[in-house]
Amino acid sequence: MKVADILRVKGNALFTVPPDQPLAEALATMAERDMGSLVVMEFGELVGMLTFREVIAAVVRNGGTVGTSLVRSVMDDHPLTCTPETEIDEVRRMMLGRHARYMPVLNGRQLMGVISFYDVAKAVVDSQDFENRMLKAYIRDWPVEEEGTSHEPKL
Repeated sequence: MKVADILRVKGNALFTVPPDQPLAEALATMAERDMGSLVVMEFGELVGMLTFREVIAAVVRNGGTVGTSLVRSVMDDHPLTCTPETEIDEVRRMMLGRHARYMPVLNGRQLMGVISFYDVAKAVVDSQDFENRMLKAYIRDWPVEEEGTSHEPKL
């Protein structure tokens, strides 16, 4: 299974912010859309990722308020990325290795979407459920042996 399979199911609604947007405005977008991350784009290029992790760290540094911070000063400016052709197992390893919950998907320099650890976990569970159902159906339809026949090798 590849990242493209997740994006196909998820759809392609994307929300981005410029790096010089006030953090308070970006947070309002995240709250209104019930999103845990925003991709930071500048001049059509991915320049960072804003997630609740960076926001919480910024609020703590700023004495409990957002203040006048800009997205640029808070964002992760080296986010993990993958391509639509990246295998899900590789994405899982990458996300676990960096404790990343969100990963932008790039086709060259074009942003194709964002996948979350939830999306990856759901895809894996759905795949395993499908395989489990197929195996159970196969076992249920196992050919019944007639009496007197044996599958023992003849000597």
